[in-house]
Amino acid sequence: MADTDTAAGVKSARRAVELLEAFGADHAWLSLTDLHHHTGIPRSSLHGLLRTLRDVGWIESDEAGTRFRLGVRALICGTAYLDRDPVMPYATDALERLRDQIGYTCHFARLNGPDIVYLQTRESRTSAHLVSRVGRTLPAHATALGKALLTELADDELIAVLPKQLSALTELTITDREALRSELAFIRERGYATERGQSSADVACVAAVVPYRIPGTDAMSCSIPAEKGTDSELRRVGALLRAVAQDLSQQLRRAGIR
Repeated sequence: MADTDTAAGVKSARRAVELLEAFGADHAWLSLTDLHHHTGIPRSSLHGLLRTLRDVGWIESDEAGTRFRLGVRALICGTAYLDRDPVMPYATDALERLRDQIGYTCHFARLNGPDIVYLQTRESRTSAHLVSRVGRTLPAHATALGKALLTELADDELIAVLPKQLSALTELTITDREALRSELAFIRERGYATERGQSSADVACVAAVVPYRIPGTDAMSCSIPAEKGTDSELRRVGALLRAVAQDLSQQLRRAGIR
């Protein structure tokens, strides 16, 4: 009986996590039908799980109680992750210095499986339309940040981490695995990654790994309005970004952060 109870508890916990991830992947209010479609969890189980998550503040419902979204406790836990990460104060300072030097919106992100997650952003003082929220997740193969970090992986690790089908965010996103492999080889030689319109049609990006870990897990990037993303500008930003990332890496290592 004890083993059965344990198995049921583990199953419920896994389903609760699946629900929270479904909410995290969708900005809209989600109905019971939406959640069944996203997760495959039976409707009979969804009722109890949703009620429990709502009661403890992880999700909230609309007035009718038929649609749901993430609650404030999700934000509290997400903020706690950043608060406890010793890298963040150093990364924030580096982003602010980089933004002030270069004038563009700057990001700090971490590789999480096949995706990158934005951990810090410092917006350009002049380009209000280039907004990327903390916690945003994008496919690594479609972003300069992700491609910079994918170069840190050996071939077998790359095969294991990438999905079988590479999704397209725009018509320019690289979705052919061999084409991606060729670009990663070029990025390794150059020392920074670039992309134009592969993750967003009106933005060019440059990114460099912060190599305080082996393999690197974190990277910094600059988002540049497409009309300003000339080859010479990408080279200029790439050189500066690589220098700032190296300096940040040295600071982290001196502080004993790995």
